[in-house]
Amino acid sequence: MKAYLVDDEPLAVRRLRRLLEATGRFEIAGATSDPEEALEFLARETVDVVFLDIQMPGMTGFELLARLAGPPLVIFTTAYDQFALKAFDVHSIDYLLKPIEPAQLDRAIAKLDRMRGGSRPDLRAIVEQVAASLQKREPERIATRSGERIQFIDLSRITHFFAQDKLTYAAAGGKQFCVDYTIAELEERLARKNFVRIHRAMLVNVAWVQEIDAWFGGGVLVRLRDDKHTELPVARDRVRALKDRLGV
Repeated sequence: MKAYLVDDEPLAVRRLRRLLEATGRFEIAGATSDPEEALEFLARETVDVVFLDIQMPGMTGFELLARLAGPPLVIFTTAYDQFALKAFDVHSIDYLLKPIEPAQLDRAIAKLDRMRGGSRPDLRAIVEQVAASLQKREPERIATRSGERIQFIDLSRITHFFAQDKLTYAAAGGKQFCVDYTIAELEERLARKNFVRIHRAMLVNVAWVQEIDAWFGGGVLVRLRDDKHTELPVARDRVRALKDRLGV
């Protein structure tokens, strides 16, 4: 089978390439970490299957498929947790939960064989339904990455999120964990959770707020009840929203 690989992490692309080549069943037509490059390739080339990451900067896997006139069969690679991915099982699309293991890949290939041998599903309609179901589900955990290692952290443990040097971090237990979302994306994704935006580059978990104090320039300082008694500045235009969430 001719396969094309799309993942924004070069290490993940290389690992998946090795796993696929080891099966002896795939010809790797190409691979990229750039979804725009993938879109251009798939618009002009025909492949049997695309192994496609869901969360990528600039364009999600769902958005990429929506822009293709005739999308091929797809196996998603993702860091979403197992519970959220039940939507894929319902719609007969397979996925590989990162970091990908050989046993996972064998299962996905078997499912791919069945899909190729039978009638092709209406991929565009299925992807729209799956995307909607994942967006509606309110997460209880968030995935963090360190190289090829993926760890899941309960949102209740996270005191705040902050952006620094073009990356976003979650603070929990005195440590910092890199996450694959911008502050704006987290604000939308966690709108119904305990998180409120207090700065253009920061979200705070109101459950961890111990006290608020007046600060210069009409701003407010938030002090957390973590071990470090972390202090976070609140922008003047965010003070009212914070107080509303705290009920003061």
